Amino acid sequence: MRSLTLRTEFVRQAGRRRTQLTLGLLGLLPVLLMAALELGGRPSDSAADQFAQLARLATSSGTDFAFFALFVASGFLLVVAVALFCGDTVASEASWGSLRYLLAAPVPRARLLGVKLVAALVWSVATAALLLTVALVVGTARYGWHPLSLPAGGQLPAGVGLVRLLGVVAYVLVSLLSIGALAFLLSVCTDAPLGAVGGAVLITILSNILDQISALGDLRAGLPTHYSVAFLGLLSETAQTGSMVRGAFVSIAYAAVLLALAWWRFLRKDVTS
Repeated sequence: MRSLTLRTEFVRQAGRRRTQLTLGLLGLLPVLLMAALELGGRPSDSAADQFAQLARLATSSGTDFAFFALFVASGFLLVVAVALFCGDTVASEASWGSLRYLLAAPVPRARLLGVKLVAALVWSVATAALLLTVALVVGTARYGWHPLSLPAGGQLPAGVGLVRLLGVVAYVLVSLLSIGALAFLLSVCTDAPLGAVGGAVLITILSNILDQISALGDLRAGLPTHYSVAFLGLLSETAQTGSMVRGAFVSIAYAAVLLALAWWRFLRKDVTS
């Protein structure tokens, strides 16, 4: 019953090339963003979109730079990372032909899914934590430890800004639960890891496209990515958390349903590979 432990799975995943490449890419992102800001300069003050606003403030302090790095990564790179960790975990075992041998060890199916899901989520958290840490370190080294500048004007003490940053990371991870759960469901339904990962990313992109169609009205609030940037509410003197609460509820609801379907499917699946 203990032939597959969380520690064993976590170490196995640490040795995977895709884990190392993902961590390396997310760790390198803040350095690339800083190089882009230094070489290309800040956007003009007339630019009013969210990206331009955060880019203008990114050089104000280490906390502002970390906010900018998280905003950039949350739209795609962190989505891909979570989909990769959650979508590859079971499907890769099936593609290698080792899944049936794990179950014959014997490892109960529910335990196998639980261990693999927890390991995938831990690696997802580690990736976001690495991104935040590197962004804070390089941003503070270059721009200093100053108060957090806000897009609407005003500043917050650096300590308060750090707490807000932690809130952003926590919210981003919660909002990505639905994507991870979808990737995990696809992972137990297919023997092709790229199909599970790509399917989750594709559906995320489709959700983002639908969210831009204003004709859908309030229906967009039910899309898994509708509240993906609700964490920008923390970039105000008084934190605006209403949209974050709704976004967390939607994501957790999706995740609960999708994970229940994954368990139901896998416990009844005829594993032949």
